Amino acid sequence: MRVLLADDHELVAQTIAAYLRSEIHADVTVVPNLPEALQQVSIQRAFDLVMLDLNMPGMNHLEGLEKMLSASDGARVAIVSGHNGRIIAEEAIARGASGFLPKTIAPVSMISAIRLMVAGEVFLPFASLIAVDEDTAAAPLTRRELQVLQGICEGKSNKEIARTHELQEVTVKLHVKTLSRKLGARNRTHAAMIARDRQLC
Repeated sequence: MRVLLADDHELVAQTIAAYLRSEIHADVTVVPNLPEALQQVSIQRAFDLVMLDLNMPGMNHLEGLEKMLSASDGARVAIVSGHNGRIIAEEAIARGASGFLPKTIAPVSMISAIRLMVAGEVFLPFASLIAVDEDTAAAPLTRRELQVLQGICEGKSNKEIARTHELQEVTVKLHVKTLSRKLGARNRTHAAMIARDRQLC
């Protein structure tokens, strides 16, 4: 099994790599940022799994995931994060990740998750399914609300968001109202500011 592990915390990365080499005899390549990860993929193109730290240089939230999915020629790509939140986990899966691995995951569970993802399944830990983000007092945003919020962050009108996602404009208005309440936002601009602060868009 060939694994590409991208994480700017060298101690964490080398510890995980050593464990994978020891337990499942994985061939692990370690890099500290997204540009080097993309370079490795362009050179080798033979990784069974790519593991990306969410907050390392070059990621720009989940844009890095999309770049890697485009470049990896079918490889499975997982997000690794020190923040175990339901919203970010669901968003990662919605954008094409094969799994979400919190850094608090037990080593044995990580091995099981990696095998599952390499086999073509999607891994999402139960803790992420039930967790409410620490900085979100209200209920987590749904996948559709996240899509609408992304549109707001991009400066799109309700009509443009509706057209992008094949929705009725009145439905978008309802989502805007609901997500604003969940975020505690006064208006669209405030919602976009909160979303950027929480790395939701």
